[in-house]
Amino acid sequence: MDNIFIIAMIFSYFAIPRQYQHRVLLYGILGVIIMRGIMIAGGAAIVENFHWVLYLFAAFLVITGIRMLFAGDHDASQLENNRVLRFLRRKLPVTDRLHGEKFIVREPDPNTGKLKTWITPLFLALIMVELADLVFAVDSIPAIFAITTDPYIVYTSNIFAILGLRALYFALAALIHRFAYLKYALAAVLVFVGSKIFVADMLGLAKIPPSVSLGVTVTILAAGIIGSLWATRKEKPELA
Repeated sequence: MDNIFIIAMIFSYFAIPRQYQHRVLLYGILGVIIMRGIMIAGGAAIVENFHWVLYLFAAFLVITGIRMLFAGDHDASQLENNRVLRFLRRKLPVTDRLHGEKFIVREPDPNTGKLKTWITPLFLALIMVELADLVFAVDSIPAIFAITTDPYIVYTSNIFAILGLRALYFALAALIHRFAYLKYALAAVLVFVGSKIFVADMLGLAKIPPSVSLGVTVTILAAGIIGSLWATRKEKPELA
């Protein structure tokens, strides 16, 4: 869900019209399928040979969840000072405006007058979406490894989650401002998932029963969603 917040922020910053957002999301999904496959394959190999790495994953999730609790809200203006974006603007020739749904165009260089290859803000938005997903993968992949180490389940669950959220993006984007407390619920879920391994060890269990894990996760998310919708019930949906 937090991925959708970031994607909406990126589209807002680059002023990407709704009709071109589909193209960015399509290529973004293709990139995710490849990138997460590589990361999960590597993670599965590491966990299989060094089981103690799961404890590092768990500690990382707890720390990440705590940091999320105290992090500020997402704002499109934050991208203005983003180091990666500033680096890309310095190193890549970027046009000042969109060229329909094109990622790359050929235009005269204003300095030399010769034809030159430029990338458009749409392609820059695609790069930022892929980088954002890479950052979120660092959280989501360890979270799934904390539940199961079966690489097939880890990979397919990741891909189905991404496909589902991207498909729902346009329905959820207009309601993002209504989920005021969802970030805190997601942070609590990360802390819970990360702490399960340590709690199971203290209780002498192989792992926390799936019914308990599912019940706690659903309760936390439901509380965050219901609380958010109630707190913002008088607000109107934003137009994408």
